[in-house]
Amino acid sequence: MKRFFTSVFILTTLLIAPSCSSENQSSEVKVSPSMTMNHEKDSMSEHDGDSMEHINQEDNSKTTTKAKLNTPQNLAPNQPINLVIDIQDSAGKPVTKFDNFQEKLMHLIVVSDDLRFFEHTHPEYQDNGSFQVSTKFPESGEYTLFSDYKPAEQKERVSLMNISIPGSVPLPKSLEKFQKSRTISNTKINLNTSEKNIKAGKDITLKFDLKDSNNQPIKDLQPYLGEKGHLVIIKSSSSLTAADYIHAHATKNTTDGAIEFKTKLPQKGTYKMWMQFNRNGKVNTADFWVNAE
Repeated sequence: MKRFFTSVFILTTLLIAPSCSSENQSSEVKVSPSMTMNHEKDSMSEHDGDSMEHINQEDNSKTTTKAKLNTPQNLAPNQPINLVIDIQDSAGKPVTKFDNFQEKLMHLIVVSDDLRFFEHTHPEYQDNGSFQVSTKFPESGEYTLFSDYKPAEQKERVSLMNISIPGSVPLPKSLEKFQKSRTISNTKINLNTSEKNIKAGKDITLKFDLKDSNNQPIKDLQPYLGEKGHLVIIKSSSSLTAADYIHAHATKNTTDGAIEFKTKLPQKGTYKMWMQFNRNGKVNTADFWVNAE
């Protein structure tokens, strides 16, 4: 018996990064103001759209590509879900060549739209422009996926995709706090900023001091994806966009127990930051909220 599925095509916006199943309801995605079409499919729901690259001031070229997200028809919270991301050119042909950056062909950042959930994973390239990864969405609700990749000999790109996990959305457990210190396992992380008050659009240094249980600087940090640390920053917005995403890499030659990032928060508002580091072979993630005036 033939089974019928719904394909939803979504307009996604590409930009150059600032730095560098059980039976359930049908799968849902947020649809941007664009066309919605129904097709008969065998096993996957597709989310597809043309995307214009944001051009840095030093780059006058323009490239149009497509990013297509394919998901199983039936989605459920806290269950493994296979995602397929197809990268195509403006004519619909697969983009088949990619450059490694930060030791991977693609970095996928998955966040809930309230920014409480964060995951940094790496889809595997399957040839013919297709990347695959299995992930879990912990609760029902709205999620945004930032796919960060670099076509061969071109600028780094970020494509944004949205997905809705059906079910009752739980109430927030607690309000977020603007704290400057967190403890993960036996590592204490303190956030220091070069300016007491962060100004939107101004360069700023974010320094994370890491200390052990004896309050001594950590000396056993290991590289993570070729760097001392990675920092993802996303602006809290009613509807997340690619412009809300920042991926910064640690500066070189910092002292023991210190990881620094130089970046800027482009607009006024509240941002959540996830700083990732590798200690004893385990990748740790420390999250902080900051405000730009």
